[in-house]
Amino acid sequence: MSKTPNRELITIDGKNVVLQRDTSPMENGGVLENSEALRLFNIFDEKFQPSNFGLADGKPLRMYDAKTVKIDLSKRSKEDMGFWHRNADAHEIIFCVKGALRWETEMGIRIVRPGDMLFIPRGIAHRSTLCEESEEENVLVELKIAEELTYVAEDK
Repeated sequence: MSKTPNRELITIDGKNVVLQRDTSPMENGGVLENSEALRLFNIFDEKFQPSNFGLADGKPLRMYDAKTVKIDLSKRSKEDMGFWHRNADAHEIIFCVKGALRWETEMGIRIVRPGDMLFIPRGIAHRSTLCEESEEENVLVELKIAEELTYVAEDK
């Protein structure tokens, strides 16, 4: 039985390089050190409960932290964010995973639902409030990005 060669796509400085392998990259001797680098966890696990679950002024749970990017888990449940918030040092990208929230901003109002991604530019005041589609637990993943971002996807 002949083996079909495996193609591997590597992105280097934004350019795709295609390698051909005789075997799969999965065929190896195992991970001997640092296996936790490939981390899988469930954001719905109770151990990942940020203090903003029941408190409007609670904080999202910081999951990853780097010099220019922060990744937070936010779970809003009972209270509207009664205050306005402004990220002076970072753009914010909000992914809605579960439930729905109304985001009021200086640039307008948006309802985020599961699958939605909201971009809030650095320095724009905003707050979240519950809406008719909100659930008992509204789950968001928030990225705070300090460097400049350029939108490159095409509107379709």
